[in-house]
Amino acid sequence: MDRSSVLEHLPALRRYARVLTGDAWAADDLVQDTLERACGKWHLWLPGTDLRAWLFTLMHRVFLNQRRASASRPAMLALSEEDAQRRSVTHDLDHAIDLQRCLLSLPEEQRSALLLVTLQDLSYTDAAKVLGVPVGTIMSRLSRARSRLRALMDEPPNAGTRVGITPLRRRG
Repeated sequence: MDRSSVLEHLPALRRYARVLTGDAWAADDLVQDTLERACGKWHLWLPGTDLRAWLFTLMHRVFLNQRRASASRPAMLALSEEDAQRRSVTHDLDHAIDLQRCLLSLPEEQRSALLLVTLQDLSYTDAAKVLGVPVGTIMSRLSRARSRLRALMDEPPNAGTRVGITPLRRRG
């Protein structure tokens, strides 16, 4: 098997990156960064082992490293008028059920386990290898992710994020 066999895994890598990042441009950047890392670390891949799992492991680690790096830098946003308009429209559509939003609201470790097993169709064992955790942890994260996702999807569109707080009523 040679480096060209990586090409057959690109669609799956793009799907996973898109759901991890929630943005097409960021997903493409993540895939490119992953492929660069794979080229640089190619000597570490053992022929005969699962190339797909190795690539997903690299992607997951690159993603976590990028999140850590961006968290340590101060955010500097400059929105164009078009971006501001798009965000306004997105805000207006907040009442629609949005699976992407619900997925992104899951804790990262639950979201990763859920996506690897359901979207990428990895076995529990392979997902555990990608994330570097025991199989039992994958099963636990999947259970919690599915329960939380179900709750988020069942939540009425106008429900606030603060659970258990009743709105104030005016008398009069």
